[in-house]
Amino acid sequence: MTRYFTKDHEWIAVEGSEATVGITDYAQSQLGDITFVELPGEGSEVGKGDSASVVDSVKAASDVYAPVSGKVTVANAALEDQPELVNTDPEGEGWLWKMTLSDPAELDGLMDDAAYQAFVAEL
Repeated sequence: MTRYFTKDHEWIAVEGSEATVGITDYAQSQLGDITFVELPGEGSEVGKGDSASVVDSVKAASDVYAPVSGKVTVANAALEDQPELVNTDPEGEGWLWKMTLSDPAELDGLMDDAAYQAFVAEL
């Protein structure tokens, strides 16, 4: 499984043509306590850069953008009752949705872990 990151602090873990999407630990730390997560509908099509989800926190509501284009296959239903999973395990159990990639070449514009860590260090 290969993991990529966006400048908007989303992560995407890719295995073949399937991927899991969430927000990074940095993003959740900036948002504060997550109170609600609006997830994309299963079967919906998302385009790269489209707002696909919204994460509400005690500080603000923040859009989560699709890192690549594709079709949502599963939304993380656990977040309906436990939105705080995004705080406690943002890059694990706090994932937001899974999707099938429509254009794997879009991954080429994303950062690997080392590049993302350098990006965050400059913020």
